[in-house]
Amino acid sequence: MSWDFALLLFVALIVTGLVWLLDRFRLRKLRRARAEEAVRACRNNAAGLDVAALDAECSQVYEKTLRAPWWVEYCVSFFPVILFVFVLRSFVVEPFRIPSGSMLPTLENGDMILVNKFEYGIRLPVIDRKIISLGKPHRGDVMVFRYPVDPSVDYIKRVIGVPGDVIEYRNKVLTINGQLIPHERAGDYFEPDRAAYVGQYHEQLGPVSHQILLNANAPQDFMPITHFPDFQACTYLSDGIRCTVPAGHYFMMGDNRDNSLDSRYWGFVPDANIVGRAFFIWMNFGSPSRIGRFK
Repeated sequence: MSWDFALLLFVALIVTGLVWLLDRFRLRKLRRARAEEAVRACRNNAAGLDVAALDAECSQVYEKTLRAPWWVEYCVSFFPVILFVFVLRSFVVEPFRIPSGSMLPTLENGDMILVNKFEYGIRLPVIDRKIISLGKPHRGDVMVFRYPVDPSVDYIKRVIGVPGDVIEYRNKVLTINGQLIPHERAGDYFEPDRAAYVGQYHEQLGPVSHQILLNANAPQDFMPITHFPDFQACTYLSDGIRCTVPAGHYFMMGDNRDNSLDSRYWGFVPDANIVGRAFFIWMNFGSPSRIGRFK
């Protein structure tokens, strides 16, 4: 889990950082003093050596005594690297791997993506508390967040509703605040999870133009998998669902509309669960041509 890795990285940063500080302001001076004392002893105890041989032997004694223990060397060497990775991952970008086909055709299973960690605000690492607000999610953003049912799991979906929006998804038709979100047929798409072709559609969600999948033969039976917070804000109907997004929360859906476990089943994503906005595929070992930005 990313949270477990963040905690592990933080512990490694603290341990290596403390050793770096201890070495920088204490251990290094002690080693130097011992090395100088060892050189004096070397010169005092030397017998039968010429000046060049004595200098070489005492120099070896000095270098050997001055050298830090292996655990100090490792910590001092790795501390700058760990610090760089920690700052980059905590405040700039974080890598994730797509584990399923719920965001097809936008994101495929195996896509390795980058997530912008500062666009929605600066959060303290590990405890994940926002300290500076820089922006808010918009409809159409592809967002990574901690799954409300189990916050140790990271999910990725598209923002469909922002606070105050009235979302209706009925008979596979999406409306936001009473306005129809149009989609136009754009051919067929082979869905690997189902080993079948499904309809691919072009959807315009505000300023964001993207593709979705709709399976005309898939049943339309939304039922909550848990009694989520603000459950009363949603009404489950025979042909779909209607929800009013509470303040400080977001309604999320996968682009693979008939193969996505999302807000239609487990409710809203609170602002506290947001990780960041996904924006770039940096690798897919099965399909390197997919590298690039996405919407």
